Amino acid sequence: MKIRNMSINDYKAVYCLWMSIPGLGLNNLDDSKDGVEKYLKRNPTTCFVAEENNKIIGVIMSGHDGRRGFIYHTAVHKNYRKHGIANKLVNHAIKALEVEGINKVALVVFEDNKLGNAFWEKIGFKDRLDLVYRNKEICQLSRIDT
Repeated sequence: MKIRNMSINDYKAVYCLWMSIPGLGLNNLDDSKDGVEKYLKRNPTTCFVAEENNKIIGVIMSGHDGRRGFIYHTAVHKNYRKHGIANKLVNHAIKALEVEGINKVALVVFEDNKLGNAFWEKIGFKDRLDLVYRNKEICQLSRIDT
């Protein structure tokens, strides 16, 4: 298994992987090929894929705003889980963010994503009960069900 930086050429395989993960929150704009390409251009050294036999089996997108790091759409193909691949992807992303001077990283997980929440808690990500997450759509987003 090899971990390398993600490129836009990986989009089709990454998107197929995301679509195989029940409950992963995708939308029609940010997760389109154009949306992911824009994210990768802004964050060229902090997004990674895991490959085995030239097949993408895992992905993590991470980036930062100059102050805080953020992690999005971490996924490992169901046939490759429980082998430490997600941990390796997270470690690669965190190290890449550290290189860029980022000291703290955050992520959002749907409350009903028990598998995802258990993973993030197990590797040391804590709930922030003192915060309320808010957002406002600037453009109309449509959720893509996985």
